[in-house]
Amino acid sequence: MSANGAAPRRARVLRWSAWAPGIETPEAWRAWCAAPVPFATTGHPEARFLPAMLRRRCSPLTRIALTAAWGCVEGGELGRVRSVFASRHGSVNESIEMIEQVVRRERLSPAQFSHTVHNAQAGLFCIAAQNRAASSSIAARADTFACGWLEVLAHLERDPACRVLFVVADVELAPRFAALVEEPEASYGLALLLARDGDGPELRFDLGGVEAAPVTPWPHAGVFLRWLQSDEPRLSLGRFHWTRCSGDVVRNRSVCPPCDYDNRLSTDRAAQ
Repeated sequence: MSANGAAPRRARVLRWSAWAPGIETPEAWRAWCAAPVPFATTGHPEARFLPAMLRRRCSPLTRIALTAAWGCVEGGELGRVRSVFASRHGSVNESIEMIEQVVRRERLSPAQFSHTVHNAQAGLFCIAAQNRAASSSIAARADTFACGWLEVLAHLERDPACRVLFVVADVELAPRFAALVEEPEASYGLALLLARDGDGPELRFDLGGVEAAPVTPWPHAGVFLRWLQSDEPRLSLGRFHWTRCSGDVVRNRSVCPPCDYDNRLSTDRAAQ
C-alpha cells in the first residue's frame, strides 16, 4: 500500500522484447501477434552476448530469459535496473534429471545442482550485467505472469523513480510431469521494462472476481503481448485485469525499438 492507503496499480511499458523458437525479432513478433500460432516446444538461443564461460553455465531456460532481458534494456541501464524474474516451472527439468540420477546411484554435478534453484536466472543476470539492484524471483502456478506483474508494482511503490525489468520465461516441461499440468507446451521468454513515468502506454492493474486463470492456446505472456499490440481497451486473465489509461491505445505499433542484438542471435535447435 502507498502512503495514502491506495494500492499501487499503474505502470508504463517503456520497451518489450521476446524470444521463442522461430520468432526472434520484433517484426516476427508483430506478425505473430497478427496471426498467432502455438509456440514451438524446443529450441533456445545461443546468447552470444554472454561471455563464453558464463554461457556454458546457462540452461536453455536461462538463455531464453537472458536473451529477452538483453533485448529489452539498453546496455548502460543493464547494471542499474531492478528486476523480477517469473517462471511457473523454473529449472524443474534439471531437478527431475538429478532425482533420476540419485535413483540410479549416479554421481551428481555440483554445477548442475547450483542452477536448480528458482532464482538461478536472476542470479546469472546479476552476474552477467554486474547488477546489484534489488531482484525477485516468482512462481505462482497458473497466475505466474500476473503475480510477477504485481511484484513489479511493489518495486515501483518502494522506489517510484526506478525502472523494473520484468522477465517471464518457461520451457517445455519434462514428460514425467507434463501430463499433470494443464497448460500450453512452449519454450518462450518475454521481457518488459516498466516504470511509473516515461514514453510508453500506461496500464492500470486490478484484481476482481474469483475466476481461475484460463488455459489459453499460448502462455499468458503471449496473450498479454498480443493485447499490448492491439486496440483492445482491457485484458482479463481470470481475476487479473489490465486496462489502458486514457489516450494510450497502441494501434498495432511496437513500443520496442529495433534491437541490434537481433542480428547477432541464431537458434540452437534442441535434439528431439
